[in-house]
Amino acid sequence: MTRRDGAKTINASIVDEPMFDRVTWVLATLALFAGFAQFGVVASLADVAKHFGHATASSSLASQVGLSSSVLGLGLALLRLASLGALPLTSLADRLGRIRLVRHTLWWGLAITAAAALSPSYWIFVACFALGRPLLSAASTLVQVMTVELSSTSRRVGRLAIVGAGGGAGAGLSAILHGAIRSAGSFRWLFALAIVPVVAVGALLRLVPEPPTRDTTLLARIGVVSRDYRGSLWRVALVVGTLGMIGGPANGFVFVYGESILHISPPKVALMVTIAALTGLAGLLASRWLAQVWGRRTTAAVGLLASGLSATLAYGGGKTFFVLGYLLGVAAAGLVTPVVTALGTEIFPHHVRATAAGWLVVAGVLGATIGLALFGAVGVVVHEAGSAALRWPAIVTFIPMLWTAALLKALPDSAKLELV
Repeated sequence: MTRRDGAKTINASIVDEPMFDRVTWVLATLALFAGFAQFGVVASLADVAKHFGHATASSSLASQVGLSSSVLGLGLALLRLASLGALPLTSLADRLGRIRLVRHTLWWGLAITAAAALSPSYWIFVACFALGRPLLSAASTLVQVMTVELSSTSRRVGRLAIVGAGGGAGAGLSAILHGAIRSAGSFRWLFALAIVPVVAVGALLRLVPEPPTRDTTLLARIGVVSRDYRGSLWRVALVVGTLGMIGGPANGFVFVYGESILHISPPKVALMVTIAALTGLAGLLASRWLAQVWGRRTTAAVGLLASGLSATLAYGGGKTFFVLGYLLGVAAAGLVTPVVTALGTEIFPHHVRATAAGWLVVAGVLGATIGLALFGAVGVVVHEAGSAALRWPAIVTFIPMLWTAALLKALPDSAKLELV
């Protein structure tokens, strides 16, 4: 069967056919494209700060980096805040179909990211990424939703792990290329590369079937989730928001801290990111196994706690703690991401699933925004220098919200639920 827009449709009864291995890898490739474009700003932030700022030999954080932690934090927070635009886009997918929205959001998101290569100032650079961020966030979210809807319950977490690995590979590729391209304005070349996958998006999506559409008479206004599901949505949203509070600063400042404060060379940071691919893969494999042994909820809770503690360790002071904390943090992210994604989509019916996923993006954005603002503000107040410059921002930002892991206990065991 085909839809009017040309996308194929399928019956839910054939989701375990071998062809879906190919579809899963295609979805992982699309996630790689989105991850590459989204993570480019983080990978190159140290170069961007030095290019548009004024680095000196002074011992202060702003002098070492080129821009103050508050300016960097505000810029990163605005980028995260821009992702709020993903909510109406993902909600439209409940009405217009998943394939159509992924095609347009990913294509335009990559094109706008490539345009950031021409930025004449730091805030123009932020504005370009802010325009592309909601499109890329919506594309990433809908790729995950499609993975859930095109998988059986028993294979869902494993396939989410593959798609998650694709997104992580895109982020890692940004870091590796950032380390490899060393020249004046090298970050511009990195952003310009986002135009390359644009030509492949349409062709790849023709290999992916449109997930089966169920009862469309239940569709509410765009962005609205019915009252029956709001309690569960709030619980998952608080957990996702906490992960955002941890991941926003932990990932946003990692290259600034490693390169500008600890003075680790960019090639060595790129090597660390390459090694982290192995720890991330270990986390993804552990997620698949533990989701079957412990269930979605317990695995997600353990992953949340591990994320907060490893991020705190990374900024604890010194190169050893930084490398160890980063590697463990990537493993923790691999552990928690597939199960939280599965949990946050399986408990909602088809007619609000993409909308609920959009609200979870909002929760992650708000969490990351608060985390980045708090992280930067504490860094200004404490005003420490050297390897301990970000120790207290990490402790204050990451530790207090770890209690939200307990909220997962009240959610249904979605591994026993069939999609409706």
